[in-house]
Amino acid sequence: MIDLYTWTTPNGRKASIMLEEVGLPYTVHAVDINKDEQFKPEFLKIGPNNRIPVIVDRDNGMSLMESGAILIYLADKTGKLMPTSGEGRYKVIEWLMWQMGGPGPMLGQVHHFVKYNPGKAPYAEERYLKEAHRLYKVLNTQLGQHEYVAGDYSIADIAIWPWISRFEWQTIDLNEYPNVKRWYVAIAGRPAVQKGYQVPKDMGPIPMPK
Repeated sequence: MIDLYTWTTPNGRKASIMLEEVGLPYTVHAVDINKDEQFKPEFLKIGPNNRIPVIVDRDNGMSLMESGAILIYLADKTGKLMPTSGEGRYKVIEWLMWQMGGPGPMLGQVHHFVKYNPGKAPYAEERYLKEAHRLYKVLNTQLGQHEYVAGDYSIADIAIWPWISRFEWQTIDLNEYPNVKRWYVAIAGRPAVQKGYQVPKDMGPIPMPK
């Protein structure tokens, strides 16, 4: 049994989608970041960076923060969604790290400046929107050569997909990136993704491109 401490963010959805994909039983603990619940002392004991998601594995008592680390751990624990050795494993890790260093922080800045604070920092809006389109272009090129980002469906896709699911927040037209659109729609149709997307609460249907 896994205890999952999470909220309705792209990083949080990585963990819930992964748990649904690998079929591990888990208990959800909602951490409402809008109410600063991530700063509560009891949460900081398991998530010292005061960010979700965090898991606690009841099998061994280990707690783990950082969504990328959680995905690797769950893949290794179950032997699913990442090769156990060889070049294939490192290709998955390569694209996981790309998400952690690129779409995560950069698209997060687009949300901050473009969605929530439009007009307050034109330079920042231009800078991060330009970077968003660069990242989408990189992803589109990769998906023009592979069905999924690292070949087979893996934790790399699970890490990237929730950030792309906010394409509307990023003012991105997925029709400009047809390979990304094809990949996004295919993953959105997976039952585990549909269920994990609604953790810890239903926020409406998965956004779909027109």
